[in-house]
Amino acid sequence: MPTAHPPPDRTRGYAIALVATAVFATTAIFIRHLTATYALAAGVLSFWRSALLVASLALALLLVRPGLLRARRADLGFLAGLGVVLAIFNLLWTSSVARCGAAIATVLVYTSGAFTALLGHLLLRERLGRWGMAAMLLCLLGCTLVSGALEGGPAHGDTAGVAMGLASGAMYALYTVMGRAGAHRAIDPWTMVLHAFGANALTQLLLLAAGPLVLAGAPGLGDLLRIGPSLSGWMILAGLAAGPTLVGFGLLNVTLRHLPSAETGLVLTLEPALTAAIACPLLGERMTGTEILGSAVILAGVALLHLGEGRVGPAQRRMAASRSAAWERTSSVLQKAKRTMRRLGSGEAWKLEPGTHARPCSTTSWRAKETSSSSERAE
Repeated sequence: MPTAHPPPDRTRGYAIALVATAVFATTAIFIRHLTATYALAAGVLSFWRSALLVASLALALLLVRPGLLRARRADLGFLAGLGVVLAIFNLLWTSSVARCGAAIATVLVYTSGAFTALLGHLLLRERLGRWGMAAMLLCLLGCTLVSGALEGGPAHGDTAGVAMGLASGAMYALYTVMGRAGAHRAIDPWTMVLHAFGANALTQLLLLAAGPLVLAGAPGLGDLLRIGPSLSGWMILAGLAAGPTLVGFGLLNVTLRHLPSAETGLVLTLEPALTAAIACPLLGERMTGTEILGSAVILAGVALLHLGEGRVGPAQRRMAASRSAAWERTSSVLQKAKRTMRRLGSGEAWKLEPGTHARPCSTTSWRAKETSSSSERAE
């Protein structure tokens, strides 16, 4: 008997969404501290974050829902590709945090909202609309201000760091679009996270193994233990793996039971502001007036995009209902077909009659019935 979920509670949903946003906001703080204190390379940090996440998530699923540990064989290639995209994103964003600071890098990665709208339009044929176009223009203007292009260069970090931050937004958008495709493939979100981060860890390990052979001075496998015997360093690294990802993602799933995705997305746009508020006293980061203005413009674009997602007209609602009904009918037909094909494997033929369930009959009996029916029609 399925477990009944409590009715949606908007107040509770907003409270949980705020907690999830605060948890997500600590991601860049953890990364900035580890890269500044222990001089961890982006690939090393990404590997340990993913490896510890996979270990903790696998243990949790083993205890709670062991069936989610396994992925279908047909989905393994897709999940591997998702992991490679995640690996590239982690390398770019971690490098951006190290070069530009936690606050600026978090703002830049939020351009992923505009990139997601564009990629969804190009790859998934999703409607872009005037809201999406306006959001992309605002994000472009905000990035121009944050990058310092009008003032001769960025106030924090360098041009390469800003470029990496923008590229990380594009890669995160690609990861999001692929995540939507994974949902269409009926892959459970926790299974997707487990296998994508596992593929990410493997990709980072291969890059660390090959790096010194290709480029002199590149970080290698020997840098994996750079933290050394520092217990606090390993605890912070474990906190980065378990906290912002596991706890944040879990809270986000709970939030979506109480709030629409558009409203949830609006609450999450507070993340860069919270990151800046934490980074100021803990890391000593200060944003200039131009950077604050550019950040506000970017977040306004993201908020506009989410507001546009929430404005669904009658035509879109009818289309969504039609697609949902068509999908339900298709799923039902496919399930019946699968059951029939499994039963046919025993050497028996199956005859389906309108309004009845499939019933077995021998091949000889089936042919006899067909002959009898033909004789009756001839008479």
